[in-house]
Amino acid sequence: MSEAEGEGMPREQQQQPSSPKGDTEDTPPAAGSEQRAEVTEEQAEVTEERAEVTVERATEVTEERVTKATKEQSEVTEQRVAGDVEVPTQWAAVSEDTHLEQFKLRKFFVLRPGTLNQAMRDVEALVDKDVDGSVLSMWLMTEVDHWNNEKERLVLITDNSLLILKYDFVMFCCDHIHRIPLNFVDRICHGYFSFPKYSLLKREGEGLRIYWDRMREPSLSSRWNPFASDYPFISFTHHPVKNVCEKFAALCDIEKFRMQLTEAAQKAHVLKPVPGKANGVMVLNHNIPVDVYVGVVSFLGNQNKLGYCMARGNVGF
Repeated sequence: MSEAEGEGMPREQQQQPSSPKGDTEDTPPAAGSEQRAEVTEEQAEVTEERAEVTVERATEVTEERVTKATKEQSEVTEQRVAGDVEVPTQWAAVSEDTHLEQFKLRKFFVLRPGTLNQAMRDVEALVDKDVDGSVLSMWLMTEVDHWNNEKERLVLITDNSLLILKYDFVMFCCDHIHRIPLNFVDRICHGYFSFPKYSLLKREGEGLRIYWDRMREPSLSSRWNPFASDYPFISFTHHPVKNVCEKFAALCDIEKFRMQLTEAAQKAHVLKPVPGKANGVMVLNHNIPVDVYVGVVSFLGNQNKLGYCMARGNVGF
């Protein structure tokens, strides 16, 4: 039977070998791997296209931002040049000064934030209401003594007194108070400082000198004593920080100080006249004499601003 069946089958089918089982099972995975590889290549191409599009978009956005910022900056620059926009800097009032001068101004402790406000509160607490009355105004001045030495001072004009205070802006304390009754003030001179003919010293700017005893002249010993404090007058000039900002410009304005002092002194003479003394204040416009010829000590002290509360740098051994 089997031979007959074999004879009945075609010869090609008889000679065709039977395929092993393992070969028939390996064929489908090979086709699937090729499909997966094709899909991976397509995904890689899509990823590359997306990356190129992202880079192009980022480049376009960056270029747009740079172009916009450049235009805005150029517009602001043109407005600043034209004077339409103020330059918001911390030292706008000293725009004409050099960077070195700005650096020197920052060394003054009175410019530190909150320092001046604290000093005002401290000195107002020292005013005696019964003797001085109410505070009319406060000023930041530079005292020029008889040896041409500069000293930083806070000056208060009250109803009855002129208070000159030596205030320490580092330790926030008042070291000395000089009280001058306004009804004793008899002369106020304003003008430029003048020195003897053969003096080696010069002083720029205007000043103010207040006299309260025209009948008394300083003694010879007081003239040669740099620490003498019995002079019947006191001199002031502008503080170095007057050009920092509008606030300090008003606080150091010596012209307004002279006007308010004259008005307050006139009122004090009317309310409290001094017996045996001419009432009223004489205001004179002439040079303020300083009798100093060489002044080596004052020259060195004023150049190094030793009369001011300033940052001196690190000092160590």
